[in-house]
Amino acid sequence: MKKTLLSLCLLLLGFLVHAAHVDTLLTPSKAMNKQIKAVIITPDDASDKAPLPVVYLLHGYSGNYADWIRQVPTLTQWVDREHFMIVCPDGGFGSWYFDSPVDAHFQYETYVAKELVNWVDSHYNTIKDRKGRAITGLSMGGHGALYLAFRHQDVYGAAGSMSGGVDFRPFPNNWDLSKRLGAYADFPDRWEKNTVTNLLYLLEPNKLALIIDCGTEDFFFGVNQRLHEKLMERNIPHDFITRPGAHNWQYWTNSVQFQLLFMLHYFAAKS
Repeated sequence: MKKTLLSLCLLLLGFLVHAAHVDTLLTPSKAMNKQIKAVIITPDDASDKAPLPVVYLLHGYSGNYADWIRQVPTLTQWVDREHFMIVCPDGGFGSWYFDSPVDAHFQYETYVAKELVNWVDSHYNTIKDRKGRAITGLSMGGHGALYLAFRHQDVYGAAGSMSGGVDFRPFPNNWDLSKRLGAYADFPDRWEKNTVTNLLYLLEPNKLALIIDCGTEDFFFGVNQRLHEKLMERNIPHDFITRPGAHNWQYWTNSVQFQLLFMLHYFAAKS
């Protein structure tokens, strides 16, 4: 009995010793003149391995940097098992991850795609190339991930979206969009230039690995379906996943696993 108890204790100690590190750090943004929090998850033996690929994981409207690790704590198991990093930046309240032409305090394209990537690469042993970087997110973060990847294909090699607001023009009165772009009636050009579905002209076949996922009961399902159709028309390869589900954490907890598998397969193919 004592030997069995000792074995169990040693096994538990092994799990505790070999566990991913979850750190909440302040990262600098010169563009917004402030420090921004980010959760950074690294494998236990990061220092003993080759440079690590990184998945940038974006939160949704009204969320923050801690959403993903709080709602899906099993992300640490993925990181430890597959030896990569996850970075969850704070995207502000309703930033939509672009540089606002209205509010200088919301310059989140510059922060996420440039300042944060450079900071992470300078502080961690990462693959400092697009072949070792992917970005995805949920809802507002799904829009942000595709928006940033389309516009910065030199930075990211793979991108995904979960229940993404990939065309926000049908929702002119929602989610602080008018605060970031001005009213749609007054500045339609800003809305047209910053919605993901209008950025497909930036894509070339097989340049960017893409995965798009949205539940059939989601209020963003229609715009995701249309994005898929437009990608098909342009002959842009991509994975498109639909299944029963709504705009909630039950769906995203499942969805993120498909996204991570996709990103890991991309990293493996490029290694």
